[in-house]
Amino acid sequence: MQIPKPTEQDKAGFRSMIPGDPAVVIKPMFGNLGAFVNGNMFAGLFGSLIGVRLVDDASRRELEAVDGSGPFGPVERPMRGYVGLPAEWAGQPERSARWIEVAMSQVRALPPKAAKPKAAKPKAAKRSR
Repeated sequence: MQIPKPTEQDKAGFRSMIPGDPAVVIKPMFGNLGAFVNGNMFAGLFGSLIGVRLVDDASRRELEAVDGSGPFGPVERPMRGYVGLPAEWAGQPERSARWIEVAMSQVRALPPKAAKPKAAKPKAAKRSR
């Protein structure tokens, strides 16, 4: 499975559309970026494609009906519940930002994702003198 890499311009554009909310965290995801609220991802970057997670079926159907929208993620395994925003919206960040805010609002209402416990580091073997 080939994972496309975003350009620095793609990353900057994505970051500029994410709401400036203290509960939002943007972090790397497999060479791309993801935006999270309460530990749940609500928007992601996959190469130059932005995808949003829409929990509400009506919202998801509305966005899927827009020309140019489609699956988000690897072709072999698109991410369920996510819709890729039309590539034509790259020059119209306000359109993308609207859907990113809708996704953030819907995902914020989900229960917070519990942080995974960190794996214990193996103890170093004691040296005998």
